[in-house]
Amino acid sequence: MAGDDDIILSELDDEELTLQMMDDLYDGLKEEIEEAVRILLERGWTPYDILTKALVAGMTIVGADFRDGILFVPEVLLAANAMKGGMAILKPLLAETGAPRMGKMVIGTVKGDIHDIGKNLVAMMMEGAGFEIVDLGINNPVENYIETAEKEGADIIGMSALLTTTMPYMKVVIDTLKEQGLRDKYLVLVGGAPLNEEFGRAIGADAYCRDAAVAVETAKQMIARRHNQMG
Repeated sequence: MAGDDDIILSELDDEELTLQMMDDLYDGLKEEIEEAVRILLERGWTPYDILTKALVAGMTIVGADFRDGILFVPEVLLAANAMKGGMAILKPLLAETGAPRMGKMVIGTVKGDIHDIGKNLVAMMMEGAGFEIVDLGINNPVENYIETAEKEGADIIGMSALLTTTMPYMKVVIDTLKEQGLRDKYLVLVGGAPLNEEFGRAIGADAYCRDAAVAVETAKQMIARRHNQMG
């Protein structure tokens, strides 16, 4: 906690506290985030306002700096972990108040692939942006994606692969969705080091996302577009 020893969170006013939370999130200070969330709840803030005005706002800065190469994976994971601490307090309260959610995403690494750092990063950043995440973990056959998406009423299916040998399996999932008449029901986002936009298009994904920050932006835009079409 370098340099923060003299800051007593409870003595800050609301505006100072939300700015401090953004700093603490950026620095990955989980305990400070948890304390600040409790203070704002005591002051009568709604869980949704804490989520959007402090946590999501802070993670947006983290996401932008990650995209621009100012922050790197270890720092983003720390920030995301701090965010998780705050989310753990807010989640049950958000469920009670029926706060609006961005959407629900089922995410996992595809069959044959056990890499999960990229996937975890996307999951954390998406959660940080207000999406509900169902993380399937690694080595997922097609059934895991489809059955979970159907059961959970998901909006997005996210697939990750780090090996060139497991990339083609993404097409198996998309083709199976088509066969079952479910393709139009979900936005399918794919990502991973060996992929590119061309590959994403070739297998019929809605979008290829080169990193977690892009995944969040893409998901937000696509969900908004979908709501407009349906609304």
